[in-house]
Amino acid sequence: MKPTIVIVGRPNVGKSTLFNRLTHTRDALVADLPGLTRDRHYGHGRVGDKPYLVVDTGGFEPVAKDGILHEMARQTMQAITEADAIIFLVDVRSGLTPQDSSITEQLRRSGCPVYLVVNKAEGMSSSIAASEFHALGLGTPYTISSAHGEGVAELMEMVLEPFTLVPDALPSGYPRVAIIGRPNVGKSTLVNQLIGEERVIAFDEPGTTRDSVYIDFIEGDRHYTLIDTAGVRRRGKVFEAVEKFSVVKTIKAIEDSNVVILVLDARQEISEQDAHLAGFVLETGRGSVVAINKWDGLDTAKREWIKIELPRKLKFLDFARFHYISALKGQGLSGLMRSVDDTYNAAFIRLPTPKLTRLLIDAVSQHQPPKNGPFRPKLRYAHQGGQNPPIVVVHGTAVNHVPDSYRRYLENTFRKAFDIVGSPLKVEFHQGHNPFANRKPTPLTEREEKQAHRRRMHLRKTYGKKPKKN
Repeated sequence: MKPTIVIVGRPNVGKSTLFNRLTHTRDALVADLPGLTRDRHYGHGRVGDKPYLVVDTGGFEPVAKDGILHEMARQTMQAITEADAIIFLVDVRSGLTPQDSSITEQLRRSGCPVYLVVNKAEGMSSSIAASEFHALGLGTPYTISSAHGEGVAELMEMVLEPFTLVPDALPSGYPRVAIIGRPNVGKSTLVNQLIGEERVIAFDEPGTTRDSVYIDFIEGDRHYTLIDTAGVRRRGKVFEAVEKFSVVKTIKAIEDSNVVILVLDARQEISEQDAHLAGFVLETGRGSVVAINKWDGLDTAKREWIKIELPRKLKFLDFARFHYISALKGQGLSGLMRSVDDTYNAAFIRLPTPKLTRLLIDAVSQHQPPKNGPFRPKLRYAHQGGQNPPIVVVHGTAVNHVPDSYRRYLENTFRKAFDIVGSPLKVEFHQGHNPFANRKPTPLTEREEKQAHRRRMHLRKTYGKKPKKN
């Protein structure tokens, strides 16, 4: 097993910057604002041939008794209980603070090896930067600069030295599932219910989740990566810089995923923002499953009204499955994950060329593409051009004049024939190449010129000159 290295410290000491440095990614949201990270972030790192699991945590405030700071502290304590080693990060620019001393007391109780690391020490003497932090009694402080990478590799070699490492391969070919929606619709509650623990902070306050959190878990014999994302509001209501970064991370999570679960709030009207989110998922080509949350407690009339409104407002998602769930009570989640599996399988389906071509010929014989001027597009054969989503490439002539309505007709034909559920299917047209289009005429030889002249003279004598028009 890979050792788990947990990064702990006060807000704004550079924990997320160090996490990104260790994982060679930009997965953790970084900004010069305290309290930006709230949930635990897991990432994979490697020093030479030694892999490890690194955990980024939110700003640790052990004295917090309630509110979001208390929930953040609970997340950090949970990460500490899972740790094989702890990197306690402090800020040389802020110096030693009473909060650092409180965190030290908590870390001593854990019984886990703790490495005191002084961050933001670029351009400073190590002995001077670390001098005042000896008072914490955690051994010799190590000075680094997570932003510039100074001393980070040496630190990780020292942290990993006690462990006997056996590399374990992560299984391949498993679904990455992004859970998206407006703020406060129950995305984090759904994630916690699926994995069976309070993995992310679920708080009755819009905007609790700020970053996209990637979570690996196994259900039965199936491996998944869930991506909990920040709630996305309309552009006109987004004012804070942090929220703008959160929207960007949500968009990236959608692009990284194979399947998207769009969570709607059954107790609120289906809004234009819900439709915009669904439209963006469709544009990226990701498979979709729609979860209507907070279904419990609604009366029959309200439920019937929602079932009428959903197909009308999300008509373009007619290929997706809809599930009515209660994330808080865990109702309807087994069917939700079955639809995720079916959608993932549909996104990576293999479409044989002979069957595609036969379907294309049958579709054209039943309904030909409309003419564009004197020409009618001719569609000759089709083959698969990609997956996630499935792409069908149709070859022919004058295909540039095929209208979008006919493209949708072909998409629906292929989707029904192969029973593709949950995933969009795209049809692309490829114009046939004319080998003589740019070919220059070969100059005639002297003999060929004489033969052509004799033919022209013969035709003139035989048929005469064309009469002039009056």
